[in-house]
Amino acid sequence: MARFKARPSPCTRPAEQLKSNTKKNAQTASRSSGGISKHDRVLRLLRSKGGTTIAAVSKVTGWQPHSVRGFFAGVVKKKLGLTLTSNKTRSGRIYRIVRARTSAPSPSASGTAEQADA
Repeated sequence: MARFKARPSPCTRPAEQLKSNTKKNAQTASRSSGGISKHDRVLRLLRSKGGTTIAAVSKVTGWQPHSVRGFFAGVVKKKLGLTLTSNKTRSGRIYRIVRARTSAPSPSASGTAEQADA
């Protein structure tokens, strides 16, 4: 009778392979390029005196217009907490960062605390 060699399960990997994979992931996660990211370029355009349009940001980053609008709402407004204003002109809508929001408590929150004490 012939004996069959037991094959390791394809789902399991030796510990050496797992360690090497985690090193690769850690290296790619860190920004070693040191260059200016698209994120930084867009913020620089928004902080400029003249502001910027969605078309200009699309051209600089290569993003589609809906992605630019998503970046404005998700990163600029929500994550960074910056105030983004827009003005409609003949050439299109101009977007600018005015100033950072303050982290003061909202008036409704302080009003409910006063009512609870009374």
